[in-house]
Amino acid sequence: MASSYGTDADKSSLRSNFLSVRATIPTVNRASSDAAIRSSLLGFDIFAEANLVLTYVSFGPEVDTRSLIQELLEAGRRVAVPRVNRTEHMMDFCEISSLDELAPGTMGILEPSAEAPALTTLDMVGSVCLVPGLVFDGAGHRVGYGGGYYDRFLAFYPGDKIGMARTTMLSSNPLPVGVYDIPVDFIATVSGIWNCRGR
Repeated sequence: MASSYGTDADKSSLRSNFLSVRATIPTVNRASSDAAIRSSLLGFDIFAEANLVLTYVSFGPEVDTRSLIQELLEAGRRVAVPRVNRTEHMMDFCEISSLDELAPGTMGILEPSAEAPALTTLDMVGSVCLVPGLVFDGAGHRVGYGGGYYDRFLAFYPGDKIGMARTTMLSSNPLPVGVYDIPVDFIATVSGIWNCRGR
């Protein structure tokens, strides 16, 4: 995995540094990397066999998921995306049949309406969850945006967790880990799937 800042760097510094790095990547390079990541994911048996895909809706320079969502829906796959409750500091996932069902919500990110029914934990058995992040290490730990929404959700999530990472988002050094941080099980990269289990 690519080198990064050391374990002595706190999450705030890492977050700032990787946001800066991400902002410098040309759009055409991001698109090329994201297509390769999508290809890795689509060829991954655990992802291919999941009965439901939970995924973030990409925003700005994040690894693109909108093309993936569209492709999955057109193929008849079930897809659910998050809706943030800032008051409760939690998020729910709601199943969708079209990106047209979404509207700008928290931070301008597209999300389902308040009336859309939330999935239960039982509904999510047999699913996979695509997890956003700014940087991932080999053990599946990540630094996100600092809100803690995904860690709170993943603490009770029953399925496989998959990170999405361009080469610049991979750390060869262990990342700082908090007591409530939940690692991903796999990372979809431009060169294939990285198995984080047992590392």
